[in-house]
Amino acid sequence: MDEVDEARRAPHRVVITGLGVVTSIGIGVPEFLAGLRSGRSAVKPITAFDTAGFAYSNGCGIEDFDPADWIKTVDPRELGRAAQFSVAAARMAAADAGLEPADLRDRRVLVSVGTTDGESRDLDELIERQLAEGPGALDPVVARRATAGLLSASVVRELELVDAEAVTIPTACAAGNYAIGSGYDAIRAGEVEVVLAGGADAICRKTFTGFYRLGTIAPEVCQPFDRDRKGILTGEGAGILLMESLESALRRGARIYAEVLGYGLNCDAHHPVAPDRDSLARCIELAHRNAGVEPGQVDFISAHGTGTKANDVTEAGAIRQVFAEPPPTVSVKGMLGHTMGAASALASAACALAITEGFIPPTVNHRETDEECGLDPVPNHARTADVRVVQNNALAFGGNNAVLILGRYGPE
Repeated sequence: MDEVDEARRAPHRVVITGLGVVTSIGIGVPEFLAGLRSGRSAVKPITAFDTAGFAYSNGCGIEDFDPADWIKTVDPRELGRAAQFSVAAARMAAADAGLEPADLRDRRVLVSVGTTDGESRDLDELIERQLAEGPGALDPVVARRATAGLLSASVVRELELVDAEAVTIPTACAAGNYAIGSGYDAIRAGEVEVVLAGGADAICRKTFTGFYRLGTIAPEVCQPFDRDRKGILTGEGAGILLMESLESALRRGARIYAEVLGYGLNCDAHHPVAPDRDSLARCIELAHRNAGVEPGQVDFISAHGTGTKANDVTEAGAIRQVFAEPPPTVSVKGMLGHTMGAASALASAACALAITEGFIPPTVNHRETDEECGLDPVPNHARTADVRVVQNNALAFGGNNAVLILGRYGPE
């Protein structure tokens, strides 16, 4: 094998050059960054569906999103709310990377979007109407757009991509990290040139009710790692990262937010809803090994940090199992709520911004750290820091764990 062939077959370094975010604390990078720095909270009563009969019903919905501001090719009415979020975030990520849709049409592109609910909000509406009026009353437009695969396929349609693969990954609340990991693998292996990867979900009755019946919805606010925490608040949004090979980014003089150093995945299938400490610890170790980092190099951890009794203690225990001295460990869910399939993707975007901007986002609504967790949650106020390596944890029902490692880009 000659040197040219060997160089062609060598793994590519993977970097993040564009971010697209639709969140309840800000739409677009500038607003999202300002929200993270200030510890903005998006908590308000849920208006997406009728909450009569529930003792409490706060959430983190998005009120200022107009899909027509972002979606130009596809008729937004043909898309469910989660797909609207996904398509808008993908357009933002491409623009943020300095790439027009025309720049992507001649390149091999993977669109990989993770989700928990797909278009369950539309399914809620269809079921409600069928029960009230019969199947003849179903809206065919809503029925056509209720397919989860449209979260990724609609990005291909909107950007009019020619040589693209669209994948929707349904691994629940870890799906964003799964999607980013799949994109990392595809670029590293030279299978594609550009990846748009992340996650999207919309607030829906089905998920709120499910968590409510489990007793895990907080009455007022989400308080990760707090001694008095009472549970999650459901949220919505999308986070899409544009990734490309380092060679591609340098060739076009792109700004690099962060490098994807590696990730770890495992599924223990231990319990439908309860996380397993040892399994998560193994996943963290897998991520470190894949990324080539030691625990002592991690500057902070973006935790799954749902604010439930079970998750926070279990996750903290897994972290302490791997780290002799755990670094600051934060959860942005106090600000955003639990955005389900978008959660780890939005946290990854926050981690990339933390690396670029030199700060650690805060864990808000924090009063007193639970001694059983034994972590530094960076309470209530962002902290200036020299951030070089960040670990982003994601846990999901069924024991699906996904841990992503990002690092500051620097020549070898």
